[in-house]
Amino acid sequence: MRQESPTFSPLYRQIKNLIIQALEAGEWRPGQAIPSEQELALRFNVSQGTVRKAIDEMAGENMVVRKQGKGTFVASHNDPRSLFRFLRLVPNDGDLSHPDSVPLECWKAKAGHEASRMLGVDPGAPIIIVRRLLKFSGVPVVVDEIYLPGEIFQGLSLELLQSWSGSLYSLFESRFGLRMIRAQERIRAVAADRTTAEMLRVGESTPLLSVERVTYTYGDKPVEWRRGLYLTANHFYLNELS
Repeated sequence: MRQESPTFSPLYRQIKNLIIQALEAGEWRPGQAIPSEQELALRFNVSQGTVRKAIDEMAGENMVVRKQGKGTFVASHNDPRSLFRFLRLVPNDGDLSHPDSVPLECWKAKAGHEASRMLGVDPGAPIIIVRRLLKFSGVPVVVDEIYLPGEIFQGLSLELLQSWSGSLYSLFESRFGLRMIRAQERIRAVAADRTTAEMLRVGESTPLLSVERVTYTYGDKPVEWRRGLYLTANHFYLNELS
């Protein structure tokens, strides 16, 4: 019988994983500078070129940000440019105006089968569910229903959501120490039900985009399951492929 050989991991990937472990442990916080390539090379006993390759890959994955003449910084959701990394809805005129987030509800629940599977928690584990509207220029365009692990988001409330002026992910980062690293989405066309139609001020059965997202933090741990309904009469979903 043929035996599978162990998977080889290039040295720069090993260094990348060590840097990510330091980020996950909170050694360098979002928005803070990480040590120079020379310092990291000495720390891990490798060449600067190996460290540079690791950081280049992390920059390509939006974990860190290089700033000319200043160094490399941990990426932060407080950077306004990070908003459209996860929100891909663009007005037809191309104007990337920032939407207004309008929290509607926030309540505690127990994870059912689907939430348990999506969030990687036990069935019946505490979760928090948030429902909100996103408005562009005062017009409701997105209805989001967001499921979060209760253990991580203890203290999240409707009052906190309503008092926060930044993005939802910047709130998660600032108040709960949680950084969203990547997301996986599934998109399909659906018809608006009565409740959604009323919130979006459209007729029942109006075509919508259903965008289901699972978002991950360090260690590929799922920390958010979101189901959004997008009105695309004056917007389109933009995805850049490379």
